[in-house]
This record gives sequence, C-alpha cells and structure tokens, in this order.
Amino acid sequence: MNWWSNNKDECHKLAKLTGPILVAQLTQMLMSVVDTVMAGRKGALDLAAVSVGGSIFVPATLLVFGLALALAPIISHLDGSNSHKRVANILQQGLYACAIVGVITLIGMSSAPWLLDIMEVEDDFRAITLDYLFYIAWGIPGFVIYAVLRNFCEGMSNTMPSLIIGFIGLLINIPANYVFVYGEFGMPELGGAGCGLATAIVLWGMALSMAIYTFTAKRYKRLRLLRRWYRPNWDDVTYVIRIGFPISMSLFFEVSLFAAVALLIAPLGPTVVSAHQIALNISSLVYMVPLSISMAVTLRVGFALGAGDPKNAMLSFKIAMLFGGAFATVNGLIMYLGGGWLASLYTPDQDIINLAATLMGLAAIFTVSDTFQAISIGTLRGYKDTKYPMILAFISYWPFGLSVGFILGRTDWVVPAMGAAGFWIGFISGLSVAAVLLSLRLRRVSRRYERKHFREQLNSAA
Repeated sequence: MNWWSNNKDECHKLAKLTGPILVAQLTQMLMSVVDTVMAGRKGALDLAAVSVGGSIFVPATLLVFGLALALAPIISHLDGSNSHKRVANILQQGLYACAIVGVITLIGMSSAPWLLDIMEVEDDFRAITLDYLFYIAWGIPGFVIYAVLRNFCEGMSNTMPSLIIGFIGLLINIPANYVFVYGEFGMPELGGAGCGLATAIVLWGMALSMAIYTFTAKRYKRLRLLRRWYRPNWDDVTYVIRIGFPISMSLFFEVSLFAAVALLIAPLGPTVVSAHQIALNISSLVYMVPLSISMAVTLRVGFALGAGDPKNAMLSFKIAMLFGGAFATVNGLIMYLGGGWLASLYTPDQDIINLAATLMGLAAIFTVSDTFQAISIGTLRGYKDTKYPMILAFISYWPFGLSVGFILGRTDWVVPAMGAAGFWIGFISGLSVAAVLLSLRLRRVSRRYERKHFREQLNSAA
C-alpha cells in the first residue's frame, strides 16, 4: 500500500500514455483486417495480391517509421528539460530526414516488378499486385507527415491525437475500400488494387488531420512551430538518422524473422501453415499491449532524463515491467487454457485447431519473453540508446532464435523434427535471449546516466 501511495502518480501517467497508443495501434490493425476482408470477398486472387503487396509495402516503410520513432525520445528529452525553443527545429529536421528516406522507399518499391518476376507469379496476380503498389505509393508522403507529427505529439506526452486520428483513419478506410474495391458510386472497380488506393487516401487523411491539430492546438502555441521554417541542418538530420536507423533495423530484423519462418514452414503443408498463422495472428494482436507500454515508457524515460531525474526514469521502467508482467501472466493463462477455443474462431477444421492449440500453449510463454524484451528496448530508446540494442536484437532473433527454430523444426539433429512447434520454441529462445541481453544493456546505460548526473550535481554544488 505504501508503494502504491508513493508511485501512483507515475503509474497514472504511464497508463494515461499507454491507453491511447494501444487504441491507435489496434485501429491500424483493424485497417489491415478491413483490407483483407474486402479483398477476400472480391476473390482469392485479389486477396493474395493484397497480401503480397502488403508484404512489400510494410517492410519498405519500416525505415520511415523507425526514423519517426526517434523523434519521440528526442522531443521528450527537450520537453523534460524545458528546451522548448529547440522543438520546432528538431521537428522540421526530423521531417527532412523522414522525407529523404521516403524518397528512398519509393525508389525501393520500384523494384517490385523484379521481385514478382523472381516469384514467377501469374500475369493476373502480378498485375493486381503492381496496381496495388502503384496506388499505395501515392500515400507515402502522407505517411511521412503523419508519422513525424504523431511522434512529435507523443514526444510532448500527448497521445490522445493518435487515438482520435486512428479512428478517423478507420472511418475513412471502410467506405473508401468499399467504393474502390467494388466500383460503387461511379468509381472504377479496382478489386484488390482498390485497397491500395483506399490506404493512400487514408494516409493523406490522417496526415492532414494530424497537421491541422498540431498547428492549431493551443497547447503547442508556445512552441511556434511554423513561425520560422528552418533550412536542413545536416548535423541535426544525421542526428535523427543516427538514432532512428537502428530502430528501423531492429523492427526489420523482427519482421523479417517471422517472414523467414513462414517460408520455412510452408513446405510442411497447409494444415501446419494455417495453424501457425492463427497462432501468429493472435500473438500479433496481443503484442499491441506490450508494444504500447514500450512506446509509453520511452516517453516517460525521455522526459525524466531531460528533467535530470535518472531515478524516476528507472522507476518508469520498473512500473512498465510490472504492468507488462501482470498482462503477460493473465494473457498467458488465457492462451494456454483457451487456445483451442480461440483457434476455433478462425476455422472449423479440427486438425488445424488441435495444432493451433499446441502452438498457442507455446505462444503463452512467447508472450512473456516478448513483453519483457519490448519494454526493455522501449526504455533504452528513452535513453536514446539504439545502436547496441539493434545489434543485440539481431543476434538474438537471427543467429540464435532462427537457428534454434530451424534445428528443432526441420532437422533430426537434437530431437525428431518438431515442425511448427520447433520454430515457436526458437521464437521463445530468441526473445528470451533478447530480454536478458537488453536488460543487461539497460542496467549499464542507466548506471552510467546516474553517475553522470551525480557528477553534475557535485560540480553544481561546488
């Protein structure tokens, strides 16, 4: 009770930031669900094209998203230290950095025809996929603006715009998909490609909504965000890139790990693939909670460090771990005990349900490791420490996690090949190693900050 009375203020602040971020992340997932449902009802070819097109678009935009995420801890540090005169400049330099990477993303997406040629897909499938990518590419500038402004708002400890504008995007996405996929109200019937056009419209709608809010909100008047337009300062641009690029690569390592496992499981047959996809889909949905806590703790840690309070930064981390641990425990029990029922919501096939239930039991453990590593890496981002976490994430996910998964899942080297379950044990192993290594890194970084703060206090007292 005494602990709660001493720390309830920080608990409330962390929860207040986490809630809107969670809803915003869920609305983004729902947009993907809407695309899938709309394209699926149009036809199997359209659904497959949207799936492949999304598999190209999402990794291509990770670089932009990672750079934008770097703005949150940078701005939260400035907010905590009351260095508000520097916020407008860093916001604009972040926009320059993300715009440069946005151009690189567009150039990278132009290689899509070559990728599809390697895959040797059918002509109709190829045409729909390329049309989808053509339309969605028009939304990348909007995505850049939205991502930068969202992370600016969150860096200022204001996550409510993310929630509201996420709902706006979802409300635009549903009718836009309907109109362009099926050709309603005089619009062309684009099929699966219409999902790409709808997404582009949504991205621009969210960008404009976020821009209107950011530049008219009274709480930001004192920052004078548009009073002066700063020219690109390459020191500041590279500073954002130096912090943001490792975040992008960490995200890419994680996303590409799951993509690689999907390819390695594919030869095991449709039942195994389906069961794996169900378990992964549920786990991805559940992951939105620790991800949101991770993003919120980045803000609280950044603010505390900017204010010269490294002890409160670690308090935020401990409370985030408490929240995450409680969630992982409850969620793990639900997944372990109710895995079969959850799988039955996806399919009536009993073979798939049985295998998915087994994988869900492993996913219950996976969620615990994933929660702790996500919160650790989010806290390190609050310290603006991203380079070494990127390296640790790569080592944990690929050389360790994937190797363990492949050995157990596809070979008889240790035990008879376990199939999908072996790869899930690999996930657990990799994420557990990541959680330990990142925790050790955080311990070192936090102690270094505390020593630095102590020396500064001694110098100021002298």
